Amino acid sequence: MGITAASSVLDRRRQGLLRRAGRPLRTLDAACRKETLLPVAVLAGGTVLTGIPTIALHGPASEPVSGLPRNRLRGRAPGGKIGLGAEVDRPPGRSAQPPLGNIVSLMNLTTPELSNRAPTPAPRRETPWRITALDALRGFALCGILLVNINQITPMEQTSSTFHWLPIPEFLNLFVQERFFPIFSFLFGLSFAVFLDSAANRSNHPRLLLVRRLIAMGLLGAAHQLLQPGEALAPYAVIGLVILLPATWLPTWLVLTAGLVGTAASVTVVSGGIASIPGLFLLGLAVARLGIAHTLDRRTGQLAAVLALAAPAAAAGVWWQETYSPAGPYATRIAAGAGLLGALAYATALLLLLRTPLGRPLSAVLEPLGRMALTNYITATLAVTAASPLLGLKGSARWDTALLLAAGILAVQAVLSHWWLRRFHYGPLEWCLRCVTWWSIVPIARSLAATA
Repeated sequence: MGITAASSVLDRRRQGLLRRAGRPLRTLDAACRKETLLPVAVLAGGTVLTGIPTIALHGPASEPVSGLPRNRLRGRAPGGKIGLGAEVDRPPGRSAQPPLGNIVSLMNLTTPELSNRAPTPAPRRETPWRITALDALRGFALCGILLVNINQITPMEQTSSTFHWLPIPEFLNLFVQERFFPIFSFLFGLSFAVFLDSAANRSNHPRLLLVRRLIAMGLLGAAHQLLQPGEALAPYAVIGLVILLPATWLPTWLVLTAGLVGTAASVTVVSGGIASIPGLFLLGLAVARLGIAHTLDRRTGQLAAVLALAAPAAAAGVWWQETYSPAGPYATRIAAGAGLLGALAYATALLLLLRTPLGRPLSAVLEPLGRMALTNYITATLAVTAASPLLGLKGSARWDTALLLAAGILAVQAVLSHWWLRRFHYGPLEWCLRCVTWWSIVPIARSLAATA
């Protein structure tokens, strides 16, 4: 997802000027590592340490493993998703079971007895709109991420000989860079909660399933790094293990507070990028626990109010980012803050647009992309890597060609994803990840009647 690109690679404009000014490359790289890794370590340690006294005072969580209300997950349409990896299917050979008492976690903590509670009535069936809307939002984020990633996979010239921005890179820097990966990071945290709580109904060790899933994702990300430096899978896996897993024992109010503080600190104390992932993960986890994602169809007014506040704030952020000196001490923090506001405006605008007559055709394009996000993310890297030498992109200023390449990749992926999902429940890599998670072969093919 171009995490290093998400922080504008510490704002390429500023870094390029500093290099041309004679600043040693070793000094710049050391500053980059310090600004990126230190906040992650601080946030991770803070989250774990904050949870220790909370668990000691309040005891193990009295709610389901992730804190989600159980009745939010009943009656879900088969294959429904919230975020990357949100959906959890029953492993082969196991039938659906009621919540188990004394669910043993990976860290050998137990929840209170649940068997003596009255069974929770099954709620109404979840509507397809909510699932489709968040799948479409994920697909929308994937489109912007590819525009950023092309320059990560095959570095291109961004400034002219007079050190002025070329038009297309400047547009991407102001309206695409750092505007889409926060959406994806937030959805990952939200899907984490849904996956964990659903897995708790099907396994005695739900966190073990999650750990296995994250390790597999991390290994895939490590291989992906060879083609795309700064990709997101490996950081997502590591931060998921270090931040999200301990956070599942914390109360919702503390997770929400940590998410807000961490996200704010990531754009004020440091310069976004990897440092913003922990806070966004925790915000997604808190939103899932609060049930907001399951009631989006009743929140049109609230979404409109958020957009009314976020849109002018995002516009002001773009203006500040453009007018502030790229060599200034706060350039990368301003870019990160503007990107976060832009992401909020983009996400709420899309969710509202999906409720208009344009929503159905727009969702028809974006939803399949989002449902096969992992497959499309990896295959886009392979496509750009293969096409770059043929098109002569590396080191060039052929940005128009790069944009046409991105549009072509997304168009082909949208068509193939739609075709594939009419015949199979999951994308190829999504299915592989699911099989590793459950450590068994998960059925993938749809019935002939369903595909007819």
